[in-house]
Amino acid sequence: MVLSEADIIQLENLGVSTEKVKAQIETFKEGIPFVRLEKAAIVSHGISKFSEARAQELIDTFKEENDNISILKFVPASGAASRMFKAMFNFLDAYDPKKERLEDYLKRTGDKDAATFFDGYQKFAFYDLIQNRIKGKTDSKDEEKYLFVQDMLLKDGLNYGFFPKGLLPFHHYGNHSATPFEEHLKEAADYASVNNEARLHFTISEQHGKMFNQEFKKAGERVAADTKTSFSVTYSYQKSSTDTIAVDMDNKPFRLSDGSLLFRPGGHGALIENLNDVDADVIFIKNIDNVVVPRYTEVMAANKKILAGLLLELQEKVFKYARILNENDLKAEEVDGIIKFLEEELNVHFTDKFNGFSLKEQIKVLKDKVNRPIRICGMVKNEGEPGGGPFWVKDAQNQISLQIIESAQVDTDNPEQLKVMKNATHFNPVDLVCGVRNYKGEKFDLLKFVDVKQGFITQKTQEGKDLKALELPGLWNGAMAFWNTVFVEVPLETFNPVKTVNDLLKPSHQVKY
Repeated sequence: MVLSEADIIQLENLGVSTEKVKAQIETFKEGIPFVRLEKAAIVSHGISKFSEARAQELIDTFKEENDNISILKFVPASGAASRMFKAMFNFLDAYDPKKERLEDYLKRTGDKDAATFFDGYQKFAFYDLIQNRIKGKTDSKDEEKYLFVQDMLLKDGLNYGFFPKGLLPFHHYGNHSATPFEEHLKEAADYASVNNEARLHFTISEQHGKMFNQEFKKAGERVAADTKTSFSVTYSYQKSSTDTIAVDMDNKPFRLSDGSLLFRPGGHGALIENLNDVDADVIFIKNIDNVVVPRYTEVMAANKKILAGLLLELQEKVFKYARILNENDLKAEEVDGIIKFLEEELNVHFTDKFNGFSLKEQIKVLKDKVNRPIRICGMVKNEGEPGGGPFWVKDAQNQISLQIIESAQVDTDNPEQLKVMKNATHFNPVDLVCGVRNYKGEKFDLLKFVDVKQGFITQKTQEGKDLKALELPGLWNGAMAFWNTVFVEVPLETFNPVKTVNDLLKPSHQVKY
């Protein structure tokens, strides 16, 4: 690949090295292999499930340590709401109230999304706001509903179709409506505060920074007063240096009509850089749209504390063993104890060759296995919701580990792999508690624990031409592939994402139900 002077200037402006670009082009040429699923992780083999007594023990562990640790809530929040309203954008294009009754349109098209929307739209947190804005503009009930959707979505109205999802009104409390941003503040007060102070970090799109600041000023004061908690909120943006080069169908750099190279955002896996820039003893990770109304708060907060209590308990043992491995001359029986802990409590697998290693070689392997970031991941019973799942995976070096795998990473044309995938009993709700420091209190460089072979190649179009795009390994997929991983079953009530606007009609998002 030959780069022009203009190309090199473009790379410098993005903060992307020529070596990274060349490596990405090689990835396009070589392709990204499918992962090799060994087994689905299930309760008793890869997923822990706790009794009430054990769960309370872990909650108590977290409470006892709470005042002595630093906590951060990390919330990926850069997603726009456009996908959430896709069906209603289609409705605006397809329906003309001047030519057809709404009832006839719904029968003719079978538009179930629009039917569901209008069956329950009086329950939306923004219903009264929009009704007051369009009041008196028409006498036709059908046209009024069309105007409602227009005002909700378009630039001349409230423009929700182009809002960040985190700033949409989700829940109606009578005297005000709460956004996901506000609900995350409330959550932080419940389980992520230390001495009545809570720290949150949101990854957002740069153009929405002012909007988030305005929301924090308004909602932050209200939540602070209600919860007697002070909040420190910081933001970061997906770095341009994580953008990936696009190629044409011959794996040559794709050039735009002006001759410049085309770079595309690398997906949510790019956020491992943002996570690497923050620091705390305990970091909770949860998506912006997964929030709850008050009746679910107690269950949600309790399960977060269970996961955090388990992290602290495991970390105490990990730090003890890391210190022993680093500072002492170990005997074979002491090594055996560390091996047993790693296998039984941290899900570490050792290859058959390991048993034949000398004591010195085994200690070297153990040091590597112990000195890694830890993630405790909540897993929900699979009841048809989309999302990645927990699996035992074997890599190219025959190392077996627990991973969160998306269906796109699996060769579903392979009957054996498809069978393993269909055996999954749980899915990933993106409910993580992370420990990112070593036993000396030093922050791990998280970029060293990424499996770059777990990215995705997708086909797109630009300026009417086909291209191939590269997505980086997902934040909780390949970007955390070499972390020590523990999966824990959590209740379905803790998982309430809003993927479409109609999800807001579910009981889990209705304050009064």
